[in-house]
Amino acid sequence: MTSSDPPPLWRRPAGVTGGIWRYTHQRSIADHYDDFVADTPLCKLDADIVSRYLPPLNPLPLTVEKAVDSGEKTAQKNHAADRPIVVDLGCGTGRIAWPLAENGYDVIGVDLSRPMLQTMLAKRQAMKTDAAGSVHALEANLVQLGGLRDDIADHAVCLFSTLGMIHGRQNRRETLRHAARIVRSGGTLIVHVHRRWAAFREPTGCRRLLRSWWNSIRNSGDEFGDAVYAYRGLSDMFMHRFSWRELSTDLRECGWRLGDTHWVALDGRTVVSRAWDASGMIMTASAT
Repeated sequence: MTSSDPPPLWRRPAGVTGGIWRYTHQRSIADHYDDFVADTPLCKLDADIVSRYLPPLNPLPLTVEKAVDSGEKTAQKNHAADRPIVVDLGCGTGRIAWPLAENGYDVIGVDLSRPMLQTMLAKRQAMKTDAAGSVHALEANLVQLGGLRDDIADHAVCLFSTLGMIHGRQNRRETLRHAARIVRSGGTLIVHVHRRWAAFREPTGCRRLLRSWWNSIRNSGDEFGDAVYAYRGLSDMFMHRFSWRELSTDLRECGWRLGDTHWVALDGRTVVSRAWDASGMIMTASAT
């Protein structure tokens, strides 16, 4: 085994398929991730929606190291204690985490990929200005977040179909239950998933949808909406596509009150009014 090889498959945690396991340990994927998604319209759309629900906060004092006197240091400490905390579930390289920090939030970025987290933290050195908030990295499986205390965060985000990368409905629900436990009552969750029925608008989509349905009947470990596909050198990347009813049911039964549904256009560039024209959903919910 070379240093670039992932750990053995038998060490995979709950909800992680072989393809996802290899994806999280691939250094080259993390190194080129930002360039790969730079022109992806969905990245701008979900960032715009996040800023709508988690808008920039009032300007805060500079970091303690930059403060001029002890009075400013005391003020900074008090402000730091009051800064809202956002848990970024599946943070990747910090595409959403760092803009939130620049807008005054403290962010806990959670990801199973150590290379992704290392890339995220390295961005601190490359930033031209000090962020008003901070970004902290936690290497963890989203299904197993028992190490995070109850009510430590004000909000959570789970974007770019991260929830769909978790295999098994019970595992996905466990992630949502952890998020509801971690986020204080009234806090906001913003989650993006791919829409199952968008397959009808895609080449060979009907065939893939029929294959997924048939596999769910034949194999107890498969679910309708599961798909395996080639992605960035991996032949077995996993993704689960949701129906609106499935996701809304999972959210409600895991401690969330449904909020808004934004239908993502087939090209990912904008929000549309009809589900038929949507590739996915960005849904909001509040912790009960």
